[in-house]
Amino acid sequence: MNGMSPQTQVSFLPPSRQPDGQMQHTLRQPISSVGVGLHTGARINLRLAPAPENTGIVFRRSDTTLPPLAARHDNVVDTRLSTVLGQEGTAGRIATVEHLMAALAGCGIDNALVEVDGPEMPVFDGSSAEFVFLLECAGIVAQAAPRQHVHVNRTVRVEEGDAFAELSPARQPGLALDISIDFVAPAIGQQRYAARMEGSLFRQHLSMARTFVEQPEIDYLHSIGLARGGSLDNAIVVNGTSVLNPAGLRHPHEFVRHKMLDAVGDLYMAGGMISGQFRGHKSGHTLNNRLLRKLFASAENWHRAPLGAPAASLQTRAA
Repeated sequence: MNGMSPQTQVSFLPPSRQPDGQMQHTLRQPISSVGVGLHTGARINLRLAPAPENTGIVFRRSDTTLPPLAARHDNVVDTRLSTVLGQEGTAGRIATVEHLMAALAGCGIDNALVEVDGPEMPVFDGSSAEFVFLLECAGIVAQAAPRQHVHVNRTVRVEEGDAFAELSPARQPGLALDISIDFVAPAIGQQRYAARMEGSLFRQHLSMARTFVEQPEIDYLHSIGLARGGSLDNAIVVNGTSVLNPAGLRHPHEFVRHKMLDAVGDLYMAGGMISGQFRGHKSGHTLNNRLLRKLFASAENWHRAPLGAPAASLQTRAA
């Protein structure tokens, strides 16, 4: 990125550890909630339930007879406005799964069943905070099986214009992220943020960062029948130099923090926790998904093992 505005922030958060971080976790008990879909404006019933070891995160449309969908990169069918799970040729899509996926990753939940009775997740307040609240209310318990991380063996990168997303081998066990954004709207501008995703840091620094949109984009979405459930209660709305939400921002760098939240959710589509370094500039759902598809395109790019296991004996190189 050429130059940094006064809005730029780089914060390397210190590592911390979750209890029993080597073991898989699930919910102690089911929990349900109701919210509004961002695009349909429809009332959506959500149910989160425990799942056995080695299940992963699985989504199901309770209003259809379609089989459950694993939350994996290869089941993502659309990334234009959000990350959308589905199967080509069926009507069983589930949109805007990334905020819940980020909460599941941030809370260290490996196995869960997610049920919704509509085509998208409830948007709640546009962040992951209410999903984290539900997960903590349900309780989180360790399971008998060890957690298998997806370890990055060599650097993998995707680009589109001056935007890019990249995964490299970890310098220390776990996932480190470094993200920069650059928007024309002065209210957003240029920002950068870096963090390690461990322990309670997700809850403290990322979970409350809300999705954001520029006013002209909202007008366009409304014109094509989308964003019917959108409001100042579930998104930051920007118009030029102004943030239109009466209460303003929750943090001066809420924009880039939300981009990192999205990346955490999208990367959890790897089918497990990633151990590696993620870097992104002007990246979004599309580049994040393309990155995972490229990572898994070759068995030389990755291996699955517990955290702290010996690294694969492959020479690190660009892929």
